[in-house]
Formats: sequence, structure tokens, C-alpha cells
Amino acid sequence: MQSTQSSPDIRYQLRYQSLKQEGGALAFPCDAQGHVELNDLSERARNDYLFARAVVGFHFARPAVVENPISFS
Repeated sequence: MQSTQSSPDIRYQLRYQSLKQEGGALAFPCDAQGHVELNDLSERARNDYLFARAVVGFHFARPAVVENPISFS
């Protein structure tokens, strides 16, 4: 259930942890303040992002900005 796009310059992810599925999460590339550039997401990732935002508190916890585990700094 993970929608991530990684790039060498993507150092952070906005991560929505699932409240329904243990270990489930959606994560999106963002800046250090948690801003996601919607135009850089695929259509599927953009839909997942908008869904996650809409169901915070029901299906997902409030998002957290985390370091991208796949960043190449």
C-alpha cells in the first residue's frame, strides 16, 4: 500500500500510517515542511495522496514528515 516516488534529491517523505492495516502506510515525496508537489506525482500517487488526506482519523493517522530511507545524499 505504499505510493512512493524516490529521486536522489528527495530527502523527505510525508507518511500516512494506516489505522486499519498493521504496517500499512502511504508515503509521498515532500520538502522538510511536508509540502507535496502534486504536479510531480503520477496520477495514481496523486489520487492516493488526496484520498489519504481526506480520510485522516478514519483510515490513516495524521501524517508525519520522515527522512526518505532511499535518499542518496
